[in-house]
Amino acid sequence: MSIRAYLGCIVSVALMLTLNRATAVAQADFGVDLHGQRVRQLAGPGVRVVVLFFAASDCPISNRYVPEIKRLNQEFTKQGVRFWWVYPNADDTAQVVAGHNHEYAITGDTILDPKQTLVELADAKVTPEVAVFLVEGNGLREVYHGRIDDHYIALGQERPRAGQHDLEAAIAAALSNKPIPQPGGPPVGCSIVFLQK
Repeated sequence: MSIRAYLGCIVSVALMLTLNRATAVAQADFGVDLHGQRVRQLAGPGVRVVVLFFAASDCPISNRYVPEIKRLNQEFTKQGVRFWWVYPNADDTAQVVAGHNHEYAITGDTILDPKQTLVELADAKVTPEVAVFLVEGNGLREVYHGRIDDHYIALGQERPRAGQHDLEAAIAAALSNKPIPQPGGPPVGCSIVFLQK
């Protein structure tokens, strides 16, 4: 077998594996909404980009980012971006999250992640943390993962205001088919309470 044929084989196998993973992601069981209904699709018609915002009702840093996520949602939804408020911690039951959403006037798509399927998909570790996915056919491809901006330097350390808006820049780049800038630092927040496996 020639080197060209061998490399062609490797590329074909890699492409098949990538497409199979994207299809599996598109058809997964991602969690439940606040009414107990299974969420099996994150994108939907006309959606080009999916943003997962990992939140916790009892995390002060997560709660401080609610206005920013609402602003970005309002700015980008008409451009084909779908935002999900993802609650991965077991203590955030439907009743708790419904109360939290009412208190903070959150009206966007909300998903409870009791099996931490989305945590695993995005490799999320803290709240708040975000993951951005491009919709490719029936699948999703993660293009950004990390902090929202540089407002928080570390726990207990923050700037008066954010100077670098990582999430906003990543979404804008994704919509423009440009290279996605990666976060300038790690997300700062409350640790996700991981399930015992």
